[in-house]
Amino acid sequence: MKDFYKKYLNNDLKLERWQLIGVLCLVIVFAGCFGWLYEFIFYFFNSGMKTFYYRGANFLPWINIYATGAVMIIFLTKKCKKNPILIFLIAAISTGILEYIAGYLMYELNGGIRCWDYNTEILNFGNIDGFVCLRSVVSFGLSALLLIYAVVPCFMYLSQKVSKKAFLIVSISLCSIFLLDEFYNLFIADLLGLPRARDIYSKIGYQYMDYYKNK
Repeated sequence: MKDFYKKYLNNDLKLERWQLIGVLCLVIVFAGCFGWLYEFIFYFFNSGMKTFYYRGANFLPWINIYATGAVMIIFLTKKCKKNPILIFLIAAISTGILEYIAGYLMYELNGGIRCWDYNTEILNFGNIDGFVCLRSVVSFGLSALLLIYAVVPCFMYLSQKVSKKAFLIVSISLCSIFLLDEFYNLFIADLLGLPRARDIYSKIGYQYMDYYKNK
């Protein structure tokens, strides 16, 4: 394991294409679930520790922007694994840009509706237009260190210890389930007039954060 990790840090670890695909699939699942858990816990404190809110818009506990950010960080920091400070800075800046662009586009495309608004939340120092704040980018930067130094090497190590068939079946199947859930709630439900996760969960008593309109 020590030699494996050393090769990983030095970019001397040679993985086959199927291993890289499997690792990315697992990262997508892990990062989306990690982001959901982060928001689930944060908004409990944001509510004054009175209410747990179900975050995201899917049946499964997964939020797409965290998965997108994780994949982006992996590629942006590929050459600097030995420099955690640089990884933190790259991750904080790049995910901050991603969060701002995503928030702004959703606001513009959805008639002034925000999925989050840092103007109304705790620990919102340095927020820009309510789309990004210092707390969020610091959290993303710290999460990137966990991703690069623990999660990714763990998945890579697993890809070498498990059979190719088993690794690909598990990783691709898991990723496909989460992405199907995402596409259903994002496109298919509206296209076919079917209920979305938010509609069903709201009816059975799950609490959601209200969208913020024109704030």
